[in-house]
Amino acid sequence: MEFDAEFFKLALSFFIMAIYSIALILILLYSLAQLNLLVNYLRAKKNVDTSPRFDLNKSNEVPYVTIQLPVYNELYVMERLLDNIAEIDYPTEKLEIQVLDDSTDESVISTAAQIKRLQAKGLDITHICRKDRTGFKAGALKDGLVAAKGDFIAIFDADFLPKEDWLKQTIPYFKDKKIGVVQTRWGHINRDYSLLTKIQAFALDAHFTLEQVGRNSQGHFINFNGTAGIWRKTCIIDAGNWEGDTLTEDLDLSYRAQLKNWKFKYLEDVETPAELPVVISAARTQQFRWNKGGAENFRKMFKRVIFSKNISLKTKIHGVLHLLNSTMFLNVLIVGVLSIPMLYIKNTYGHLEIYFTVSSFFIISTIIFFVCFWFPFKRVQGGGFMNFVDYIKMFFTFFSVAMGFSVHNSIAVMEGHLGKKSEFVRTPKFNIKTLKDSWKNNKYIKKNVSGNTIIEAILMVYFLFGMYSAYPLNDFGLFPFHLMLFLGFAFVFFNSIRSKA
Repeated sequence: MEFDAEFFKLALSFFIMAIYSIALILILLYSLAQLNLLVNYLRAKKNVDTSPRFDLNKSNEVPYVTIQLPVYNELYVMERLLDNIAEIDYPTEKLEIQVLDDSTDESVISTAAQIKRLQAKGLDITHICRKDRTGFKAGALKDGLVAAKGDFIAIFDADFLPKEDWLKQTIPYFKDKKIGVVQTRWGHINRDYSLLTKIQAFALDAHFTLEQVGRNSQGHFINFNGTAGIWRKTCIIDAGNWEGDTLTEDLDLSYRAQLKNWKFKYLEDVETPAELPVVISAARTQQFRWNKGGAENFRKMFKRVIFSKNISLKTKIHGVLHLLNSTMFLNVLIVGVLSIPMLYIKNTYGHLEIYFTVSSFFIISTIIFFVCFWFPFKRVQGGGFMNFVDYIKMFFTFFSVAMGFSVHNSIAVMEGHLGKKSEFVRTPKFNIKTLKDSWKNNKYIKKNVSGNTIIEAILMVYFLFGMYSAYPLNDFGLFPFHLMLFLGFAFVFFNSIRSKA
């Protein structure tokens, strides 16, 4: 049988178009879910919170609280963390602090010395060191829970700096016995340090306003964010306790708790400042863990959510899309990579013009994201014309860099969906607040160049070719998209190389 090259090209073109279309449809569905969260968010802003609350002026309503500080090799921020936690304003006879220290470096010694000084001042603070890191952060939290005196467990990562009145702003909401978790909004002490920190803050602000409020206000599942929140101890135990079989133990326990009908309370107006990663390798580590963990939790929780008899259909849909958040990076990567072949298919087969006319409808996804992200930006940065101009620049910068991260994050997502296990790698901390502070001598920064960086360099050149292709084809419809992809991959590639220097 003679090989028909033209038939093969046409069949391949239809296959590419099919995959491209599926990815576009999934992105559109995700954008529509975000639009629904925006509607929920705007409605929630009009509501008056009438939740029952403890009166902490009455001693019999002041519950016992344990603060857990899970740390691992945090040489640069331990002193800052402990000094900050020591300033928490709460009755000392009702407060315990556990430093859950899995460190393997010299920070153990300096941490122990500081803890002794705080103990001498009358603070109930203990230094708990395990012999191994079984279960990683989840294992440390679970071990600490055994000895915890508190009925409520507040958790802070090493880079968080809660304000003095943090407990007094959060603990009162546990008067409602159905509340299992109170979560607060993350702030950013080094938002303006660099373009990288601005981009991270932009994305996190959207999660901690639009998404958390949008879901919580309608009773949909939200997640404890691993830090800057409080658990009711009985909720942790009832939900099955901490488990270390995913890289996002916080998301895992959150879903198990809510599937058992525990309520979560999200406090947008209580900000907990924290430090953002200032080096792209540290941001990569964090992104990999979050995205792979999200995919692992989809594998673990998908059927439980779908077949649960306790939750509404709408909550199930939002829950599944929430668990698939990280998978959007894979769809973005597919759309990006296939957009160049699509450009040539469009200009080769004129009879397919109707398809490309219809597919242009999917630009609505970008418009929806543009509208949705404006409200979180305005909430944090303020409104007005000049801030809107800044928003436009930041929106397209963020999306360019997010696309630049898509290879790294897609690999994490695929590993998560395929069940490939990997070690919990913590995000290096730097103790950086101002432009004068440097990260150069941080001992925790990895100096090896990831294999993903090579792929990112290739894709940078690939999308440069995509921009060039617009000229001989005289078709500039995808030129802005390819420009964003080129700039995004260039940013990630060159910053990755620079961080190793």
